[in-house]
Amino acid sequence: MKTPLALLVLLLALGSVPGAPGETPWLPPPAAAQGRVAALQIQVRLDHPNWTYALDEPVKFRVTLVADDEPVGDVTVKYQVGLEMLPAEQKTAVVPAEGLTIDGGTLHEPGFLRCIVTAEVGGIKYRSLATAGFAPENIRPTQAEPADFDAFWAAGKAALAQIPLDARMTLLPDECTSQIEVYHVSFQNVGVGSHPIPSPSTRIYGILCMPRGPGPFPALLRVPGATVRAFTGVRDLAAQGIITLEIGIHGIPVNLGPEIYHQLVVGALASYPTYNLDNKDTYYYHRVYLGCVRANDFLCSLKNWDGRHLIVSGGSQGGLLSLVTAVLDPRVTALHVSYPAMSDVTGYLHGRAGGWPHMLRDEKDGHRTRAKIATTGYYDSVNFARRLKQPGFYSWGYNDETCPPTSTFAAYNVIAAPKQLLLALETGHHTTPEQWDRINAWILAQAGVKPAPAR
Repeated sequence: MKTPLALLVLLLALGSVPGAPGETPWLPPPAAAQGRVAALQIQVRLDHPNWTYALDEPVKFRVTLVADDEPVGDVTVKYQVGLEMLPAEQKTAVVPAEGLTIDGGTLHEPGFLRCIVTAEVGGIKYRSLATAGFAPENIRPTQAEPADFDAFWAAGKAALAQIPLDARMTLLPDECTSQIEVYHVSFQNVGVGSHPIPSPSTRIYGILCMPRGPGPFPALLRVPGATVRAFTGVRDLAAQGIITLEIGIHGIPVNLGPEIYHQLVVGALASYPTYNLDNKDTYYYHRVYLGCVRANDFLCSLKNWDGRHLIVSGGSQGGLLSLVTAVLDPRVTALHVSYPAMSDVTGYLHGRAGGWPHMLRDEKDGHRTRAKIATTGYYDSVNFARRLKQPGFYSWGYNDETCPPTSTFAAYNVIAAPKQLLLALETGHHTTPEQWDRINAWILAQAGVKPAPAR
């Protein structure tokens, strides 16, 4: 039995080289680098370089396996092709060294087809995917727009305005540098609900990074992705002359030990995105959205803010909050959004992917009630995107399995304000260094700051 060289290297490292029963496998002579494990990869590619197709145009997925860039053949894989995030039939195939072509079919309506390939070699599981977009610029939202949407949020902002800011700043001397001062800050926010009895106010906590010097300086609010954790502040942009505030949303300090946050993630806040989903007034994100406006109140209260530039930035849950903050607060002058969450969450009710946190994906979860679906209309990023007026920079990839592109395009396509989209097609739910370079350059330009010279 012959084994391709690259696969042989992998199997040797895993201790499972094929051979005759009882036969001692041949081992290569010692080399300078011992214990090298071949990096097996499943590569899934499309037959269009931009991964984008016209409606009714067929798509083919090309699957190859490589180890240390050498082709690996005769590997059994499982694969499925279907609408992203939705169930699809799983099939089995053997991938030869020259690769396997999978007929992906086509779409007759705007959306995304995804091919997911898995394999198990030497007891290790491997997985890869690629996603084809079909006329994504024509995706339209499924989310309903409540008739009292604007009145609802106007009332929330009015309630927020009645609560004193009560800002508190604690200098963190060990975190300061020659360029910036770093503070742990907090300020008052609305409570959990207002009916029938107003709740006590809560607090928002964050890390403020202040450029040294008299200013005035532009300001940036960094809003967080999902989970519960500590924050260290946006120091790189602060060092270039921007006041930055990075906030948490859960009403707890953001400089505590990791064990506290871990216990909250697995305990009290394990399912926070669906808390009180059946009531628009007490839903978890009601306090969160207004808290982002309150964070801007704090930034605008600083004496060395320039009074002109106020930018908001975030990805995932933070992308959602960036959109929301810009709409609720006209002081915002520009926004950056990466793969926004809570986008067109009702997509699953219409046979296509919806946005994180996917509360309507499975009927068994119990969230497909009339009251809960109605509440999502007040919080979905789609209905904020419709109202956006400020220029924005947006970025995501086709392979995102947390905030699927069907949902993010549903929000992006209804934005009438000036917008720029940077696609990193192969990326999932993350941002590459190259994307961050483009994002930060755009933020600096919007803030009127010249970027620091490259080192």
